[in-house]
Amino acid sequence: MSKVIAIWGAPNSGKTTFATKLARSIYDEYQATVVVVYADNETPTLPIIFPNYKKDDLCSVGVALAKTDIDRHEVVKQMVTIKDKQNFAFLGFIDGENKYTYPTFDATKVRSLYSVLSSLADYVIIDCTSSLKNPLSKVAVREADEVIRLSAPTLKSVSYLASQLPLYIDPMFRLEEHIEGICVTDEDLYMPIEEAKSHLHDVRFTIPYSQAVKQQMLDGNLYEVVNDKKFNDKFKAIVEKVV
Repeated sequence: MSKVIAIWGAPNSGKTTFATKLARSIYDEYQATVVVVYADNETPTLPIIFPNYKKDDLCSVGVALAKTDIDRHEVVKQMVTIKDKQNFAFLGFIDGENKYTYPTFDATKVRSLYSVLSSLADYVIIDCTSSLKNPLSKVAVREADEVIRLSAPTLKSVSYLASQLPLYIDPMFRLEEHIEGICVTDEDLYMPIEEAKSHLHDVRFTIPYSQAVKQQMLDGNLYEVVNDKKFNDKFKAIVEKVV
């Protein structure tokens, strides 16, 4: 049975990096079919993950969402894959698109999309936007099998969660069930980890800063295995908990 995992949290808390690395770890550790959905339709993520791909090689999930009904074949057509890794796919919006590019889609349409993806993959990883005004993110945070909520160890990140979490106290968001983590996204500008934890609820893990991961992002191969034992060991432990 497929498992849907939503990655949510404060802005600039490493959600996209975490989602991509989590997906790759699951793909490798469990020889699973994995699909990553990048929900942001205001600052499209696919051009960031695949900067070396030609624009014509990238497809948009917006095309599938614009159809009257979510069509399995159309969803597959919009997937971006990596050579020699056909069971590892990505969905998102592309360069030049924004929330007005396609007709508005609602929660019902999003649920249909996630249902189709669940029929295609063992694991569906959703890189959510911090704002849950985005239907792809809102449905994921409300209905995913697991929600991982990230914060960076910065005052801004802690302040964001302190101000925004009260907006989602409705039980449907299941805040108490989220797996909370800290992701160190910068090697210099952050508060002590223990101090950051004291401002959060129940931090279950901390992902260390990795220069190698940052370089992968710059090089456009974040989806590849990184040569950083400390980082990889942390991720393996998280994957074992989540999966």
